[in-house]
Amino acid sequence: MPIRVQDELPAVNFLRDENVFVMTTSRATVQEIRPLKVLILNLMPKKIETENQFLRLLSNSPLQVDVRLLRIDSRESRNTPAEHLNTFYCNFDEICHENYDGLIVTGAPLGLVEFNDVAYWPQIEQVLEWAKDHVTSTLFVCWAVQAALNILYGIPKQTRSEKLSGVYEHRILHPHALLTRGFDDVFLAPHSRYADFPAVLIRDYTDLDILAETEGGDAYLFASKDKRIAFVTGHPEYDANTLANEYFRDVDAGLSPELPYNYFPKDDPQNTPHASWRSHGNLLFINWLNYYVYQITPFDLSHMNPTLD
Repeated sequence: MPIRVQDELPAVNFLRDENVFVMTTSRATVQEIRPLKVLILNLMPKKIETENQFLRLLSNSPLQVDVRLLRIDSRESRNTPAEHLNTFYCNFDEICHENYDGLIVTGAPLGLVEFNDVAYWPQIEQVLEWAKDHVTSTLFVCWAVQAALNILYGIPKQTRSEKLSGVYEHRILHPHALLTRGFDDVFLAPHSRYADFPAVLIRDYTDLDILAETEGGDAYLFASKDKRIAFVTGHPEYDANTLANEYFRDVDAGLSPELPYNYFPKDDPQNTPHASWRSHGNLLFINWLNYYVYQITPFDLSHMNPTLD
């Protein structure tokens, strides 16, 4: 089944060129089916690129997904046209009275910024508090994981001395966990972060189940037992060239970045990288939509139980 988006969203033609099944709102309204309502809080600077990446992953589910885009930063964007933001994004006060089946909170390039120095930190707190009563299941990605651990569990910001960038091996810890159903025992996923997520910290200070981690002991995928919240510390949504674009951007800025680990063929940045994580990224989002959203959400969202216990 397709994802459902506004007719004029640039991602429609972009994804159709990849043979991704995208259904516009005008067509979806004639179908007798209740789509899943998924809200994406897009915190990344290049919003159109990030939209394409997440919509691509959401499109692989057999479920129809009605996607809405949310922004909480009212400052002028240097990377996304104002017309695009005004046309395709809603503000929090427009949707705060609504209920959603799922919420995705993306990463953000804020790894070296203290939480209280983030311009929209109060808005992040507001959305997470709102989601407790208005969203069936929330998926946090990369920096959003760090923000959520602080807001929901009081865990202080953990920062690495050097940026973690590259494609790393992970192993699943619970072979029959729903969120990793269909995963290989060992799988690859990209990371690009200063945030640190030692698995021992998650185990000691939360009741979350760690479902996959790196060989070095970093938590990659973990979730609450009631499926209300899930966390992925990497970037399974990344395109094949995203890490390369970040690397060359930092080179041009004179930052002398390390080569992304296990990414460029023969560790030569002149070689074209290939995505080696796409299948597990797709599986992760299919499993989240099915087992954490569709299987537990009420058919009539107006009758949502605020606690969802």
